[in-house]
Amino acid sequence: MRGLRVALLVVPGAAHAHASERAVLLTLPTGWYLIGAALVVALTAALALLAGKLPAFAAHRLLDRRVFLPRGVTSWICAALFWGLVAVGIWGTRDPLENLLPLTVWTVIWVGLTLASVLLGNLWRDLEPWSGPVRTIRRLIGWRGAVGLSRLGHLPATFGYLAFAWFEIVSLSPADPLVLARAAAAYYVLILALGVAEGEDWLPRGEFLTAYFAVVARIAPFWADYAPGRVTVMAGWPGAQVLRMAPPGPSAIAFVTLVLASVSFDGLHETFWWLVRLGVNPLEFPGRSAVYGANSLALVLFWGLSAALILGAIRLGLPSGAFRRAVGPMMLSFVPIAAGYHVAHYLVALLTDGQYAIAALNDPFGAGRSLLGLPDHWVSFGFLATQSGVLAVWTAQFTAIVVAHVLAVLLSLRLSGNDDHAARVRTHVPMTLLMIAYTVFGLWLLSAPTGA
Repeated sequence: MRGLRVALLVVPGAAHAHASERAVLLTLPTGWYLIGAALVVALTAALALLAGKLPAFAAHRLLDRRVFLPRGVTSWICAALFWGLVAVGIWGTRDPLENLLPLTVWTVIWVGLTLASVLLGNLWRDLEPWSGPVRTIRRLIGWRGAVGLSRLGHLPATFGYLAFAWFEIVSLSPADPLVLARAAAAYYVLILALGVAEGEDWLPRGEFLTAYFAVVARIAPFWADYAPGRVTVMAGWPGAQVLRMAPPGPSAIAFVTLVLASVSFDGLHETFWWLVRLGVNPLEFPGRSAVYGANSLALVLFWGLSAALILGAIRLGLPSGAFRRAVGPMMLSFVPIAAGYHVAHYLVALLTDGQYAIAALNDPFGAGRSLLGLPDHWVSFGFLATQSGVLAVWTAQFTAIVVAHVLAVLLSLRLSGNDDHAARVRTHVPMTLLMIAYTVFGLWLLSAPTGA
């Protein structure tokens, strides 16, 4: 929980709230929740296999209308807002809990927008700040060609996401407004240059945020389909869009496994268990610099381990020669798991740092103004010190994890495309066992004591 970790270092009151939340959580019967979640996933798979009938994952149209603002216009607006946030990061307060840049990046976009996209579809499509400027610059310089970046598939987005995950999880000061402003500005200019060279159609495969939101939004029960000048709002069973996706290639598979692995490692590296493995006293955490090298290496190794487990489970259930044909579709069933754990893992950060984001919007440059009319000391963590408040948060996290894994099981059965009952059972036993393990592991991460 990145936001609360920052609060631990900066604000004594927030640090106490963080300790209280975990202390109260440890009084709940979380072990029974883990067992219950594992049984739900196992029973879902067993009943689906026995019934032989799966949800249709149908979708229907809610409304159709003209696009209010062209995508290029919204992209330019968001580009201007981005550079405004960079200015706030450079010239605003250095307190990460009062500066609007880190709160926007780590709370509003990385947490809040993910949750919104899981519910309402790919909202980032109309918020990304590159396509409009890329299109304009290419027209101004008269360049219509490409330099071959598209041949790399999702590799640029994968390495971009890996760098982002390292910056968030491992680097020494990811929430420092000045450090973040410099990193964000450098990344924006890099993607802008590559986009101009290759074309705006490259962004969904080359820019990691665009690729990330396009993936996690696929489980949304509501979404938008676009045609020139028009948008159609659709509704359907969560995951209906996943069944419409083209089977991912090797680079896209690497991207999906990295998304799942990084958020899991973000939870793991904070736990007492992990810190003890590194020889660190969890009750006297010396700071990120003490585990910088170990966590840098562990992040990459954990990605490799996660990919090996997923690909190995798919391979174990398939006959010889069928792996290459089936691995792409089967990999799509892990999309709900990645999205669900992201929502569950960062929920507390959204509820706490989200308050700081509103307070920062109330006074963006720390000039003593009150643009929203909020009083001083508006932020409150009291709900994390009560059993009812923590139980409500834990229940929401538990629900997100279990629903995501149940959906993953159902999607894996649909995506296998195997009508033979015996073959379907053989294919899905390893997958189901892995998803049960992921369910227990995810909930254990959320309930384990943390010291970083």
